[in-house]
Amino acid sequence: MSDLRAELTEILDEAEWEWLIPHVQRDAVILVAPDLNLLDVGVAIASDNIPSVEQWIDEQLITKPTTVQVGEWNGQRSKRFNTLIVQPYVLVKEIVSA
Repeated sequence: MSDLRAELTEILDEAEWEWLIPHVQRDAVILVAPDLNLLDVGVAIASDNIPSVEQWIDEQLITKPTTVQVGEWNGQRSKRFNTLIVQPYVLVKEIVSA
């Protein structure tokens, strides 16, 4: 498990909204709530930790972006997100400006 975490840590990155649009169009983006650790979610998905993933889905802590969110982000194409690719998904966490 620590190897998986280390591997995912290496591919943790930032992306602009514009770069994520093709992934949204293929329904591959999963939005991670601000209070969840992106790496923890990635490890859970990659290791098929079904109980954790189901709990996060039930609590709406990991969701598909809504059409309202996509519309807002389309208006600010340079908006940035923390990202983690866990095939076939792209996990994203909104970077909130202070």
